[in-house]
Amino acid sequence: MSKSHFIAGVDEVGRGPLAGPVIAAAVILDPNQPIDGLTDSKKLSEKKREALAEEIKEKALSWCIARSEPDEIDEVNILQASLLAMQRAVEGLTQQPDHCLIDGNKLPKLTCTAEAIVKGDLKEPAISAASIIAKVARDQEMVEMEAVYPGYGFAQHKGYPTKFHREAIVEKGISPIHRKSFAPVQKQLELI
Repeated sequence: MSKSHFIAGVDEVGRGPLAGPVIAAAVILDPNQPIDGLTDSKKLSEKKREALAEEIKEKALSWCIARSEPDEIDEVNILQASLLAMQRAVEGLTQQPDHCLIDGNKLPKLTCTAEAIVKGDLKEPAISAASIIAKVARDQEMVEMEAVYPGYGFAQHKGYPTKFHREAIVEKGISPIHRKSFAPVQKQLELI
């Protein structure tokens, strides 16, 4: 296989939550080992996502999961932090691609050519694969954060701004993994 055939799909999860990292993944699928059922991770059940994540990691030519932490999100903003996580995911691939397919309408800084594809996780299997492994990794981490910072409901809402989560912030204050630049968290900080 010539180098020109290494195309990576790249996606991120966790732009909307009030807590936790934004996680990106890059995946180069093996055309000789197709994976059935790849689609937008949000359209799959948790059980199906987890099974697919394992299959992707076993069959992909290369995959990498990268992140941007809450303090970095607060420092550079969520869009820039998402792009940084995507860039790190591509840089972390053991096989460097010469072209990347990026979910969305913005491109991270990369050393190879790239194209942004709106709703790419529905259209491109490699982006779907990246979306799945990124979501599974982030969801598992947020379940672990529930044990570290109990009472916020991280295992259930994964850091998203549900009514329960917003009420927990008011009652308990903010945790070290909350994004201080996000409005509901910022509002709570102003009350301190």
